[in-house]
Amino acid sequence: QVQLVESGGGLVQPGGSLRLSCEVSGLIAKDYAIGWFRQVPGKDREGISCKSSGDGSSTYGDSVKGRFTISRDNAKNMIYLEMNNLEPEDTAVYYCAVPRWPCFALREDGYEYEYWGQGTQVTVSS
Repeated sequence: QVQLVESGGGLVQPGGSLRLSCEVSGLIAKDYAIGWFRQVPGKDREGISCKSSGDGSSTYGDSVKGRFTISRDNAKNMIYLEMNNLEPEDTAVYYCAVPRWPCFALREDGYEYEYWGQGTQVTVSS
């Protein structure tokens, strides 16, 4: 049974930083593409980052590129999302997820996920 458990969300001021963690069980993280998407009520999911299996390359959505960094700890089977220079527009529920498709397709319409966690709220506000 695949389980993804996110943590690390919270309230942060604009320009601040947060680090989200995702504890993965039921599969070996390094053998799968795993990433993060976010969702605001009433809006579609937005895929923001993905870490590929194999070469471990990273893919980012345009809205977070240069500010967010995804990483993976193979020994702990954990995925992380380091978020810097946060903006009010980054406010959302963030989900750790295993996509159905390769990471390079992250920006494609209809990008789908196989598994995801319960989410963690990130609020950027002064």
